[in-house]
Amino acid sequence: LWRFGYSARLLKPNHFRTAASNTSFPAVWMLLAQYSGRIPGPFVVVKKNTFSTMPETVEDKANPELCSPHPGVRGMTLLDREAFKRTVVVPALKVKKEIVNSLLKSLKQSVLQRPGLKRVVEDPEDEESRLVILDPRKIPEFSLGESEQQVLRQLSVHPEVSRYNLELTYENFKSEEILRAVLPEGQDVTSGFSRVGHIAHLNLRDHQLPYRHLIGQVIIDKNPGITCVVNKTNIIDSTYRNFQMEVLAGENNLVTKVKENNIAYELDFSKVYWNPRLSTEHGRIVELLKPGDVLFDVFAGIGPFAIPAAKKKCCVFANDLNPESYHWLLHNCKLNKVDTKVKVFNMDGRDFLRGPVREELSKELPLLKEEQKTAFHIVMNLPALAVEFLDVFRHLLVGDPCSTAGLPTVHCYGFSKHNNPAKDIQERAEASLGTSLDGRCSTFQVRNVAPNKEMVCITFQIPADVLYKRPCP
Repeated sequence: LWRFGYSARLLKPNHFRTAASNTSFPAVWMLLAQYSGRIPGPFVVVKKNTFSTMPETVEDKANPELCSPHPGVRGMTLLDREAFKRTVVVPALKVKKEIVNSLLKSLKQSVLQRPGLKRVVEDPEDEESRLVILDPRKIPEFSLGESEQQVLRQLSVHPEVSRYNLELTYENFKSEEILRAVLPEGQDVTSGFSRVGHIAHLNLRDHQLPYRHLIGQVIIDKNPGITCVVNKTNIIDSTYRNFQMEVLAGENNLVTKVKENNIAYELDFSKVYWNPRLSTEHGRIVELLKPGDVLFDVFAGIGPFAIPAAKKKCCVFANDLNPESYHWLLHNCKLNKVDTKVKVFNMDGRDFLRGPVREELSKELPLLKEEQKTAFHIVMNLPALAVEFLDVFRHLLVGDPCSTAGLPTVHCYGFSKHNNPAKDIQERAEASLGTSLDGRCSTFQVRNVAPNKEMVCITFQIPADVLYKRPCP
């Protein structure tokens, strides 16, 4: 038998795995252990002083099944949670139940950690003992290291390693592991998403679409609080900045609540634009404002610039062309008790700049004195088109320029596929304004939107010779 066992190391492990047992524990060793009478229950005890001479298998070293569901789930499109079950062999320690907690604290780096997995199980042979499940990747060749042995000596635990047949279920695998097992080998796996309240928003690729409903259900299962999963089905509409979407799993409820920078918003995700990845940028711009400043938000959406600015005691003029965004902007101003501090408009961006913005600047700028510190900021967050709106500032006002300090500061966003996005966005802004911004502007790279596509913010004070048209004598 020993000679036969020794030759088993030359065989591939899957050659002696049976379909019925679906276990990664080699059948040869099961037979040997049964023959020697060393399997009393679901595990087999291996004495440390004899284990080093026992044959080893590829699975003992790599143990790939620990992170992989049953291979039979490959190609599944309708989620069957039962099909993910598999049995793997892991090391275990037999411990008196009264010292289990002490052992877990001392060996926390070596204990097996899997989602929803019990680290301590009943000992089928002894009611007074428990089996502590160890991580085979931390206990190579089922052999305890010196540090682990020292811990066991201190706790008076016998240093015997057990081979335990552990059943893994759907609950014990991470979403990425499940999707990698289901989708065809070599294809990209989507496990990331944007979270908008109770909604998970995906951008699936074409090869993932046959599995979209399964992907949606897995995301709901593995992410507490997610009750609806949607997939974008077209590009963002450049007029209203929303997009068509398909509900993949969960409830068909797209009205949600979000919190950004300690401010609550409510919205209908199917009708307005909201991107949780822009929270840092919203905070960056608002940080530049001081109480008493004036903010003109040309493409305000539901208020992520306007509302925190109003809370900072700025005077805010907020506009959006989308009637739904206008509705939710009003709603969120009331929700955050700043409805008296924000003037809300439902206009085209050009009309807003030529109307309320020009009127307010024409009234306020001539009144500014050198010692006054009121600043005017204009935010233009419509990256697909905003740079094209900059030509509106040409001779927007009539009269003599105010002091240089009072000239409005513009924060304009744009997308760039250029290898030098900052230079590209500056050149396009200069073309719209009809003047050079060299030495008079700064650019900030907001985020990478897609491969070779950057979102950039260019900030500058509108030059006086651009903003003002001198009256004829």
